Amino acid sequence: MATLRQVAERAGCSTATASRVLNHSGPVSPAMVGKVRKAAGELGYRASGATARGGRRPVIGVLVPSLTNPVFAASLSGIQNRMLTAGHSVLIAQSNYDPLQEANAVSGLMSERPTGLILTVCDGLSSQALLADLPPTVLLHNLPTERFPAAVTVDNFAAGRDLTRYLLQMGHERILFVSGSFVASDRAARRYRGYLEALREAGKQPLDAMQISFVSEYDQIDILAAIRDGRPTAIIGSNDLLALGVIAALRREGLTVPQDMSVAGFDGIVIGKLIDPPLTTVNMPDASMGTTAASLLLDIAENAAPERHLELAYSLHKGGTVRDLNRPSR
Repeated sequence: MATLRQVAERAGCSTATASRVLNHSGPVSPAMVGKVRKAAGELGYRASGATARGGRRPVIGVLVPSLTNPVFAASLSGIQNRMLTAGHSVLIAQSNYDPLQEANAVSGLMSERPTGLILTVCDGLSSQALLADLPPTVLLHNLPTERFPAAVTVDNFAAGRDLTRYLLQMGHERILFVSGSFVASDRAARRYRGYLEALREAGKQPLDAMQISFVSEYDQIDILAAIRDGRPTAIIGSNDLLALGVIAALRREGLTVPQDMSVAGFDGIVIGKLIDPPLTTVNMPDASMGTTAASLLLDIAENAAPERHLELAYSLHKGGTVRDLNRPSR
């Protein structure tokens, strides 16, 4: 097995410098970080993470907005399965969609001296959690930034545009967008911008977005005022849980889906396929995204691979919750 001294000799530095790089225990120039990681990868050196934690397996830190949202549960499953095969443990934290909690959550992960991080933050451009000196980091669901170019995403802008285009094709011109707070999710904000672009292309006016809490209001959405004021024929939820909450709210008001109101969402979670009729949604590759992010992080941390942005494909699922207004009612 390769030793720390051999890694240092190949990288052309002292053992102390190599140790700081591999254990994330002090400042080192970016050029030297790349040399040490490359040397460690070439030599197959993987003992530093375990040694730094008294013989325990290397740890990867993961931050997600919510542990109860099926989207992030699927991503976590993919991450854990991939890391298990690599001999790494996974430490998980959640931010509750709160930008103020992110920095504390990442600080807690860093106290375990992880060999790398996979982070989903509220907004990749403004998150305070991304300002610290971090080990190799992959953004998951967030677009890459200049400082953190490694990311695994889908094109949420295009997904929002395509779903809105589909509703327009089905004859819907007044479409309400219901979302969790845009401050809490740049994914939702990009989907909304896609919605706006599709309406602009069609020469239609958007309705004011209805923003609620991602955390506590799924099952108590009050949709009546928005329907009365905007008179929509279709509603888009920024994720499937919100879309299902909208359907429940409509039923409380005595309205049926899709006869009285059409509803669509994003994510493709299983429960959306189990309702009657099945939810119209944009299927996202959530589990695959987690696996891909984990593989990318391992490649960067252990093989000195270049940081890069990987974009996975989505698909439109035409369920039964959208009515075709182009067809006359029976």
